[in-house]
Amino acid sequence: MEHTHHNTINSAKLDALVARAFEDLSAGYGGVMIGLGNRLGLYKAMAGAGPLSARELARRAGCAERYVHEWLNSQVAGGYVTYHAISGTYEMTPEQALVLADEDSPAFIPNAWAVPASMWADEDKAVEAFRTGKGIPWGDHDGRLSCGVAAFYRNAYKASLVAEWLPALDGVIEKLKAGALVADIGCGHGHSTVLMAKAFPASEFRGFDNHQESLSEARKVAAEAGVAERATFAAARADDYPGKGYDLICFFDALHDMGDPVAAASHAAKTLAPDGTVMLVEPFANDRVEDNITPVGRLYYAASTTICCAHAISDGGRLVLGAQAGEARLADVFRRAGFTRFRRAFETPFNLILEARL
Repeated sequence: MEHTHHNTINSAKLDALVARAFEDLSAGYGGVMIGLGNRLGLYKAMAGAGPLSARELARRAGCAERYVHEWLNSQVAGGYVTYHAISGTYEMTPEQALVLADEDSPAFIPNAWAVPASMWADEDKAVEAFRTGKGIPWGDHDGRLSCGVAAFYRNAYKASLVAEWLPALDGVIEKLKAGALVADIGCGHGHSTVLMAKAFPASEFRGFDNHQESLSEARKVAAEAGVAERATFAAARADDYPGKGYDLICFFDALHDMGDPVAAASHAAKTLAPDGTVMLVEPFANDRVEDNITPVGRLYYAASTTICCAHAISDGGRLVLGAQAGEARLADVFRRAGFTRFRRAFETPFNLILEARL
C-alpha cells in the first residue's frame, strides 16, 4: 500500500526543508574544518597578517600548501575567511579573528566543536541508552566532551561572571570583598572557581566534583593562576560535600546534570550561612517548548538528550531536568528544598543567572 500521497506534498515546503537539512549538513562538515584550522594554528597564522596566499599561509603554519589551499576555500565558502579574487589572497577580518583565532575572546568558538565530535564518537552508547533506558555517566563519554565543555564555558564565564553575574546578586560582592566562604558545586575544570578566587583575594573557594580527571585539571588551573592556596578542590557529590556556613554556593551549568537536584538544593540549604546565597547558572530556556524554537534551544536540547539527561539517569534519575528546564521548574526544585526566595538576577542568550535564598 502506498503511504505517501504525492499530491498532498507541498513542493515549496519540501524544497525549504531540504535546503535547511543541507545547510545543517554543510555546517557539520564546516565544523571539521574549524577543528583542523584551530589545531593546526591556521587561524592564528592569519590573524592580523593581512592578505595571504595559500603558499604564504602554509609556510607560516608549517603545513602542506595543497591542503591549506582547499581548506582556505572551505573557509571562504563558510564566511569565516575573506577572499580577494583579483590577487587570489585570503584575509581574516578583526571580527573573524575574534571568533576563530583569539582564545581569550568571549566569542571564540572552535573548541566548542569538540562537543559534537564527542557526541558522534559516543553514538553507539547513545543508541544503547535509548533502547535500554540506562544512563551514561559524564566520565564514560569521549574525552573531547569535558575539554570542549570547559573551553566553551570558560570564556563566557571570564567575560561575565565577575563583571555582570555576581554584581546582579543582592549583597554578594560586598561579602566577597570582605572575605567569604564559597562552594562551587560540580566545578569541572575549575575555571569558574579560579576566576572568582582571582577577583576576590580575601575569600576562600572550595570546588567539588565527582570526576577525578576534571579535579586534577582544576588543581592545575588554580596553580597556574597563583590561587591554589585559596581555591582548593575535592571529590564529593552534590548532596554530601563537607563544610558549613557558606556565604555563597554556586552551581555553574551543573544542577540539571544531577540525578537528584532536590537533594543537591537541600544540601545547599543545610550548609548555607543564615544570610547566604545560592547562585544557579543554567542554560537559557523559556518554560514552554514552543518558546525554545531557536538555534540555541536546538543545541541545548540535543546536548541534553545524549549528555545531560544521560548523566542524570546514571546518577539515579530521581528528577531528570535536562538542559532546558526553564526558570519555573528550577524554582520548584528550590522551593521543595526549603528556599523561600528565588528570582532571575540576570540573563544572556546562553544562560539564566538565578538567585535562591532561605
